[in-house]
Amino acid sequence: MYAWIMWLHVISMISWFAALFYLPRLFIYHTENKDNEGFTKIVKVQEYKLYYYIGLPAMYATVLSGIALAFLYPTNIFTTGGWFHAKLFFIAILIVFFFSINVYRKQLENETCTKSSKWFRVYNEVPTILMMLIVAMVVVKPF
Repeated sequence: MYAWIMWLHVISMISWFAALFYLPRLFIYHTENKDNEGFTKIVKVQEYKLYYYIGLPAMYATVLSGIALAFLYPTNIFTTGGWFHAKLFFIAILIVFFFSINVYRKQLENETCTKSSKWFRVYNEVPTILMMLIVAMVVVKPF
């Protein structure tokens, strides 16, 4: 059972990160082409579908399968060292980041977003940094 839950966890995590990587990139295109109504109309649909049809279900599947893995081996939570708790901390930041994506998506949809494409370029790097930290905690287990 553990292997199947781990499989689901990894697959859903990959899908979630696809949304985390691509949605801010769409925001860049959206802000750079805000005067092109035909383009922004299409991008708004892409942003909505990517968030609600891929990102949100993948985030829930990742979190729920991660919780299931922790419940299968609850002693790991207390005996693995600080890396596990650091991983959970970075995941909490990632979840907050993911919900912030929807705030910006709604602002872009309503044309009330004041952020520039340069700002979204920096914002776009947050999930990459968090992914590197999370994977480092799991693979390297530095503490």
